[in-house]
Amino acid sequence: MDFFTLLGHYNHYFTLFIVFPAVIISGIYLTLRLRFVQMTNLKTSVRCLTSKQPTREGNISRFRAVCSVLAGNLGTGNISGMAVAIATGGPGALVWMWIMVFFGSVIQYVSCVLGVSYRRKTASGEYVGGPMYYLRDGLGCNRLAIGFAALTLFGAISIGNFAQINSIVLPLEKLGCNAFYCSLGIAVIVGLVVLGGIQRISRLASYLVPFKALLYLGTAFLIIGIYREEVIPAFKLMVNEAFGLSAIGGGIFGAGVLKAITTGFDRGLFATDAGLGIVPILQASARSEHPVLDGIATLIAPLVVMIVCTATGLVLIVTGASEVAGLKSTNMVTHAFSTGLNHPVGGYIVIAALLLFAFTTIMAWCYCGEKAFSYLSGKDNAHWFRYCYIAIVPLGSLLHVETIWVLADVAVSLMLSINLFGILGLSTDVIHSTRKYWKETNRPLVTEE
Repeated sequence: MDFFTLLGHYNHYFTLFIVFPAVIISGIYLTLRLRFVQMTNLKTSVRCLTSKQPTREGNISRFRAVCSVLAGNLGTGNISGMAVAIATGGPGALVWMWIMVFFGSVIQYVSCVLGVSYRRKTASGEYVGGPMYYLRDGLGCNRLAIGFAALTLFGAISIGNFAQINSIVLPLEKLGCNAFYCSLGIAVIVGLVVLGGIQRISRLASYLVPFKALLYLGTAFLIIGIYREEVIPAFKLMVNEAFGLSAIGGGIFGAGVLKAITTGFDRGLFATDAGLGIVPILQASARSEHPVLDGIATLIAPLVVMIVCTATGLVLIVTGASEVAGLKSTNMVTHAFSTGLNHPVGGYIVIAALLLFAFTTIMAWCYCGEKAFSYLSGKDNAHWFRYCYIAIVPLGSLLHVETIWVLADVAVSLMLSINLFGILGLSTDVIHSTRKYWKETNRPLVTEE
């Protein structure tokens, strides 16, 4: 057993016995204390993005901030990640992904409120925030803050860089393109954007995010419509395998169910970043009217991401692509879309969407990694991270797909674990500030106990 296989083996048990119960327990606790904020305030979340907000302190609009969040969320994890999920954990992994995102959304809400509450203004007038700051200033745990910043660098490289590039070059190789040269070209384009900072990243994200979501979802829904008779059986298959109800499931505590749980949680965390801590880093730059509203504004992001993930999963199942031997990662999705449309154009649409998804995700993670590097080494040295990040983009095309996903899953698990410590430690403050805000504004979300 090689090192990365062994690492993935240990991460499987870490997710099962640490991450899974931690997300479930903290998610239930926060959901009840905040009166199901992730469900009851979706309409308010949309209104926060479309309404005109007064001029407040911050660097970018709330709409651009959420587009930056979605730029990081809507990446290859929504496409190739779903193929990995079904291939590894079976269709039941999608159900556990929904469960993870439901509870992850409320965890993300708390982290965003904290991110804005504890953000700092630099000498250059830029607002910075995230778990590093509320771990240090809120809990007084500077060592944990440093640890989280270091893990954010690791996550930026593994999740935001290598995983994205690797997923892009797989289908390009099948088209006869040189993977390394393609990754060099992507690195140049990424460099032109990220060197402009959060203003340029958010501006481009506000244009690309809606377009890429409509392009991909429109095609996926068309295929689902063509195979509409297979949709209900596909959902039944997901539920049966998620809870071991099928004959091959092996019982509620069978190995297949445990694999579905860990895979679903890993892929759900990877796809949505809910609870990882990068969302409050991005949201800290927004012009803020009140931290509670900033938290609510981001609730729409996990929902959008899960719609995309579910659409991908359904296409893979109803077209039968998930059962074709030898197909991995992105190649499984391109095959599914080509089969679904009965034309090669389906695969080209996936490749185009992947380029857009991965490109914006690389940009968003670069910004988060830079802020983490700045926290560790100081503002004056932050620009070096951008150059290094751009320079290593082509390396993702050379690494093995299984190796990259193992590294990404480890980063996800560790980032979430440290961030949860800060969220739970400061959750009482967020609960009180949420209740106080809604009471003062006469909104019906929360009532005093």
